[in-house]
Amino acid sequence: MLPEILPRPAPIGNDEYRARRQSLMEALPADSAVLLPGAALVSRSRDSEFPFRQDSDFHYLTGFPEPDALLVLLPGREEGASVLFCQDRDPTQEAWTGIRLGAEGAVREHGVDQAFENAERDARLEALLDGRRTLYLPLADAGTLALADELRGRLAARMRRGARPPEAFADIAPLLHERRLVKSDTELALIRHAAEISARAHVRAMQAARPGLAEYHLQAELEHEFRWQGGSGPAYASIVGGGINACVLHYIENRDGLHDGDLVLIDAGAEFDLYAGDITRTFPVNGRFGEAQRALYELVLEVQERAVAAVRPGATLAEIHELVVHGLTEGLIGLGLLEGEVRARIDDESYRRFYLHSTSHWLGLDVHDVGRYRRDDQPRPLEPGMVLTIEPGLYVPADDDIPEPFRGIGIRIEDDVAVTATGHEVLTAGVPKRVAEIEALMARK
Repeated sequence: MLPEILPRPAPIGNDEYRARRQSLMEALPADSAVLLPGAALVSRSRDSEFPFRQDSDFHYLTGFPEPDALLVLLPGREEGASVLFCQDRDPTQEAWTGIRLGAEGAVREHGVDQAFENAERDARLEALLDGRRTLYLPLADAGTLALADELRGRLAARMRRGARPPEAFADIAPLLHERRLVKSDTELALIRHAAEISARAHVRAMQAARPGLAEYHLQAELEHEFRWQGGSGPAYASIVGGGINACVLHYIENRDGLHDGDLVLIDAGAEFDLYAGDITRTFPVNGRFGEAQRALYELVLEVQERAVAAVRPGATLAEIHELVVHGLTEGLIGLGLLEGEVRARIDDESYRRFYLHSTSHWLGLDVHDVGRYRRDDQPRPLEPGMVLTIEPGLYVPADDDIPEPFRGIGIRIEDDVAVTATGHEVLTAGVPKRVAEIEALMARK
């Protein structure tokens, strides 16, 4: 029997994309303009490319799925405030790589006010930007910055004939990224779906695991489920680390064998309609935790569950991280991996030998999503609609001064959590994380 196929959530509609563009333009001066590029194809080798993935900022404002596009926003323009430049229609090229929407298709399918093919771009951009005093663009994008500088130079050369070039460039990223941080109901449905696909994939990997397989076998199980459920694939390079490989935070080689008596750490998530899931689970290859593994695992789990419970409007990620650091340090002392008082081991950062990273990051169109973590130099309070991860871990080196049963054990437990009006919603509850639940699931494989 084939696996169940989950129903797809509704895609984001043109009305929402239009509202996003309008919201952004309302925050800009009336005599400004925005230049925002889409992504380009990237060569993999010779005449083959990596699968195309649209730029997240560009997607957020347009939903337009093709490469080599450019969005221009012109607040107050009577002929239409949103102008999209896109690939030229080319029947010969389309026979090889697929039908292009072209200018008419861009307006019809994606609701921008006007669209032109790229063959007209340079000539039309001068007229569109004439008189726009401030030009907002992603200043970190060298190509767009060069284009803007060239256009300003060409307009400056025509000043005697009345042309008015932009006087200043400004970074669009902060304004745009703050809007991306709080998700709409439609976005939350897409992230929830990506999380559910990811959870099913982790369950599948747990059920497949056994000594004698390799890390890449579990990666194959994960990514099969991502694609089976309509995802575009992994939202980031899947991490499958058996044994001491789990102590390498971004281990992605996934080539070693899985051995009886070891744990395996999987950090993997599906991408669905460009929104990311992000789950980490750690479990025994043979389906049964050893004594030291269980002790360390239950420490991480207890702290992780307390951190999840702390997610609510008004809380801060700094407070949650402090809770995690205190709990892990206290547990490490209890297990004999650290000595002394909890406060002293936090203050001298001894705990960082075992816990190197932060507890949380934003989640959305990017797995490490955009949006500031601080406002006015203070940790920002959580708000309904924010989505974040909670992911404490412990990574014990195989050093001579470590009690032998704990050497080389790496454990991380990560869930995706949405902030709600009254607290939080765990989006990744579909994959077990308690010891008895994991062992029961693996016993049924």
